[in-house]
Amino acid sequence: MQKTSPLLAGTALLSLLLALPSASASEYSALMKAKKFPEAERAASAKLAQEPANAEAMAARTEAILAGGNEARIGEAVKQAEQCVAAHAGNALCHVALGKALGSKAMNGGMMSAMGYAGTIRDSFKKAVELDPRNMDARFSLLQFYTMAPGIMGGGTSKAESLASQTAAVNPEAGKLMQGSLELADGKLAKAEATALAARPGADEELQDQQEGLLINIGIKQLNDKKYAEAERILRDTLKRFPDSEGAPYWIARVQQEQGKHREAVAGFEALLVKVPKPHVHYRMAQSLQALGDKPKAMAAYEKALAFKSGMSKKMRSDAEDQLKTLKG
Repeated sequence: MQKTSPLLAGTALLSLLLALPSASASEYSALMKAKKFPEAERAASAKLAQEPANAEAMAARTEAILAGGNEARIGEAVKQAEQCVAAHAGNALCHVALGKALGSKAMNGGMMSAMGYAGTIRDSFKKAVELDPRNMDARFSLLQFYTMAPGIMGGGTSKAESLASQTAAVNPEAGKLMQGSLELADGKLAKAEATALAARPGADEELQDQQEGLLINIGIKQLNDKKYAEAERILRDTLKRFPDSEGAPYWIARVQQEQGKHREAVAGFEALLVKVPKPHVHYRMAQSLQALGDKPKAMAAYEKALAFKSGMSKKMRSDAEDQLKTLKG
């Protein structure tokens, strides 16, 4: 349930963080924003060593673990978030962290798992909004739940629309982005794009991320509908607006890949890997190299993808293993 992303470390920085007397919420946020998830977790752990019941540190550690993408550690994140809620029932950050952790657990556990945790996930986000009405992370997380979960599990369009309306009264720009998300869910892509572009996040990093994510999701929907020109147009426009985006260049390369433009796709994946050495990027590049008949480079790319202990879905990992066996004959 997290924006996710799902998405590295250095011993020198570790020493620096451990030497600091404490880390503030803004410092955790800066590390998370820079995709330095292990460093964020270490900063939170260092704070917890000094203050075991520090709410900000517990919530930050939960989110850092989840962002690291290691499925084997989801249970650890859930436990940390539960401790946060137990110690600070009136802190919105703890409830958001628990909702996200249980959401990750549910998504990795299949439908039955999702049904079992749905009520607690929903209630965690609702409680966070109740405790802190201006917490946009909580509001967007609850919106995601409403739009993804069927009515029998507590989701539904009417609830999402009500939340968007309530949010607009608190933060008009956030309300616009929520409205755009609802239009996307309803298949109104042109309207969703116009609504997304009408929002003015300003210096609000949370809303900037939401706007970037919404525009990328519109591009992905165009790709899924095989409207390649539209998909590439909106993704390139998103990249212009957000030059540091990781998602936009990845999906531009995916658009090229889906059209059989494998040389262009490989170039895109290679450029992205310089900044984002992630397994799914290696995997997709391997697919295009394989399509081009470059067996040695394709095998090397699959091997690099599989070398990561986490960060790929089970289906993707299984396919990478199968393709590597095929290439090796």
